[in-house]
Amino acid sequence: MFVFFLKSYHLGILNFCGSNVEVEFDISGDEGKYCFRKFENGEMSIHNLKSRHPNILKGVVIGKKSWGLFLNMWLEGIVEGSFTKKEILEEFESKKIEIPEPLLKDFDNRIYKLTIEKMRP
Repeated sequence: MFVFFLKSYHLGILNFCGSNVEVEFDISGDEGKYCFRKFENGEMSIHNLKSRHPNILKGVVIGKKSWGLFLNMWLEGIVEGSFTKKEILEEFESKKIEIPEPLLKDFDNRIYKLTIEKMRP
């Protein structure tokens, strides 16, 4: 997941998360990957991010938050018929970014769920 979010951020696909992400440089702090794990586990909040790799941590956090934001917009567009799942996946494939299996499964499940909800009267 770490590499996916970092690559997606650096290649400009997932680079807007709707909030300001500031990471403080701390020479004696943990490496970016470990800090991201702490962020994922809730041990570190978005308001107190510190790392000896601040740019890496910032990119991964923005990538993760962007995925959540964009996923909701993509789902709405797919269900409304504005575009297809294939078009979104091709954007990642064209930049040689492999989406992790758990994220793809969640994507499919959420498309199915939203489709069912839209069909109900």
